[in-house]
Amino acid sequence: MSITSDAAREKEDRSAALAVTAFPLFILAGTVIAFFFPDPFLPLGDYITLFLMIIMFGMGLTLTIPDFKVIAKRPLPVLIGVVAQFVIMPLLAVAVARLLNLSPELSIGLLMLGSVPGGTSSNVIAYLAKGDVALSVAMTSVSTLVSPIMTPLLMLWLAGERTDVDAQGMAITLAQTVLLPVIGGLVIRYFFDSFVAKISPLLPWISILGIGGVVFPTVAGNVERLAQVGMIVFVAVLLHNVCGYILGYFTGRLFKMPEAQSRTMAIEIGTQSAGLASGMSLKFFSPEAALPGAVAAVLHNITGAVYAAVMRRIPVDRNERAEKVEKVTSPSA
Repeated sequence: MSITSDAAREKEDRSAALAVTAFPLFILAGTVIAFFFPDPFLPLGDYITLFLMIIMFGMGLTLTIPDFKVIAKRPLPVLIGVVAQFVIMPLLAVAVARLLNLSPELSIGLLMLGSVPGGTSSNVIAYLAKGDVALSVAMTSVSTLVSPIMTPLLMLWLAGERTDVDAQGMAITLAQTVLLPVIGGLVIRYFFDSFVAKISPLLPWISILGIGGVVFPTVAGNVERLAQVGMIVFVAVLLHNVCGYILGYFTGRLFKMPEAQSRTMAIEIGTQSAGLASGMSLKFFSPEAALPGAVAAVLHNITGAVYAAVMRRIPVDRNERAEKVEKVTSPSA
């Protein structure tokens, strides 16, 4: 039984790793095609909510009850990580928007990107970076489940003075497009675990198609705007993302977490659910506000792949041993 389970897990991991590599290529290629040939993609804009639900349902199918037991066994790292995510990324979005003097629409879009839960690819990036995968899954799950409350509140607090924020509408939409599909996927996984395990290698690809269904019509409907502001959006999203990784990692170090957990903190805090941010910005604000999320759908996975490649070259065990030696030889020890 365990050999079969291990084999299935290995197959799922290989599929997920391939999906993370192929994902930015697929989104980038689709984005370019949608930019130059927008007409075929425009009708997809009517189904963005459906695509968001597909993404979240696929995420729910990847969750199991043991994933939530991690929260009970190690609540403090999960709590620290989720709180840090909903503090660091929104404030970073405000800081980057002011630094780059972004337009009000782009500022709102970047804030939405910083206020949504962790990205669906973060768990695989944590695995590839030799992070704490169980903690990654727990943080993604908790941030997703609390997003119908936290995301509208953050948008209301940080953007309410500059634009009308329908916090109640956001909460209802997030409950419909995030909470219900995730819980539905989790329930199906619980009752039909053996079947879902068999199709689990397909789940990352379903999420990829769902994110493409959000991003491509967003790009197709914003060709002129993207041509005008594309570079500044790219710089803003990259700066927001990289600073999130840095502050996330040092959050782990500040709370004296092991190296693997600190790597996971960086990933979970720095990587956002870009497709959700783009879809929510388009629904509640403007097409231009959806651009940071659309750009992040490509960029977050590229930076995640780079981060994983760098971290894989640094053995976690060696890093931990070096820290222990330093503590023993420290004059204060």
